Amino acid sequence: MDDLDTRIEAAAKKRARAEKAFDAADAELRALLVEGRAAGKGPSHMAKLTGFTREWVAKIAPAPKRAA
Repeated sequence: MDDLDTRIEAAAKKRARAEKAFDAADAELRALLVEGRAAGKGPSHMAKLTGFTREWVAKIAPAPKRAA
């Protein structure tokens, strides 16, 4: 294996670690958005906190169902 092979292999491992870290952070954020909606926070408020659009936040964390 030459130097280029080694660098390619290292970059692939680095990407895999970054993807795993992203997935964990994404899952944490999505769970917190759902928790925020359950606590009565609106999608516009949480959009300002996250930098995402209101529509994206509302899609991820729709309004909680109310007991009838």
